[in-house]
Amino acid sequence: MMMHKTGTRAEWLQARLALLEEEKALTRRSDEIAAKRQDLPWVKIEKDYQLETEAGIVPLAALFKGRSQLLVYHFMFGPDYTAGCPSCSSIADGFNGVFVHLENHDVAFSAVSRAPLAKLLEFKRRMGWTFDWASSSGSDFNRDFNVWFTPEEQQSGGIEYNYRREPPIPDVLQKQSPSGEQGPADLIASMTGTDINTFARERPGLSAFIMRDGDIYHTYSSYARGLDGVWGMYQWLDRAPLGRNEEGVWWRHHDRYGAGQ
Repeated sequence: MMMHKTGTRAEWLQARLALLEEEKALTRRSDEIAAKRQDLPWVKIEKDYQLETEAGIVPLAALFKGRSQLLVYHFMFGPDYTAGCPSCSSIADGFNGVFVHLENHDVAFSAVSRAPLAKLLEFKRRMGWTFDWASSSGSDFNRDFNVWFTPEEQQSGGIEYNYRREPPIPDVLQKQSPSGEQGPADLIASMTGTDINTFARERPGLSAFIMRDGDIYHTYSSYARGLDGVWGMYQWLDRAPLGRNEEGVWWRHHDRYGAGQ
């Protein structure tokens, strides 16, 4: 293994102060982008989405729980999954400590997935999570917010995700390692108990809503690498000496480390 460059404390401090200026510029730029997110036009929700929660079948408005704002994490957990997506699960591991603060700042929070509620609650218990999780099974919610697609769309190139159209059955789904071992996409799919194409018809995302005078408006959605900012694991790794330092899929459901899958 190659040795990283070394230096004196004075040399380190000089380099650190130079980097600090760049970090401050990045923070200021991040603030500017956040303001632009909040300046996007609001789009009124016209459909009466019905979601299944532990309180029963409720309209989208019920997820606000009396607050004016709602953040939704589109969690990849389809009806055919036997476990939640491990990447979404890693992101969700950070929700428990955050949602209580959001709810005390006029922002409700809920994960939403297409799997039946019973499956979601069973997995939620397994993971030790306490945040709200609703099932959108039977509604167009996931489809309308571009986080679920049909087999026909997958095969014909009709998937439009993260604001761009994908080619038919993306190449990554067809690749296998030269040794015949599972590729990264197949490995992730296997952790959910599905094949790669079934797995990939569900997608992750984050959507924001606001309620005004009884009407709900969609204000923002982000997908794919746009979720990096809420994936706490990576925020920490980006500050570790070796960074993300990853090759392939190394993360697991948090109760599966040291136990295979």
